[in-house]
Amino acid sequence: MKEGIHPEYVSAQVTCACGNTFVTRAAVPEIRVEICSNCHPFFTGRQKIVDTERRVERFRQRYERYQKQEKARQETSKSKSAR
Repeated sequence: MKEGIHPEYVSAQVTCACGNTFVTRAAVPEIRVEICSNCHPFFTGRQKIVDTERRVERFRQRYERYQKQEKARQETSKSKSAR
């Protein structure tokens, strides 16, 4: 191997967005991550929706409106058939 071309391999502290920290080895002394094994759904069994563009919220609002329309449609068809 050539001398002097490889980065220094040092102890690194990894910090997650959830607040979890642990120490590993890397070429940089500090690493910041968004998801770690303490908060990743695969390891925790919980589902966490990261909705940065409000897509999930908009879908839920549209679905709620749809359910209300369907309920109103069913009520009007019941009142027409009762006559």
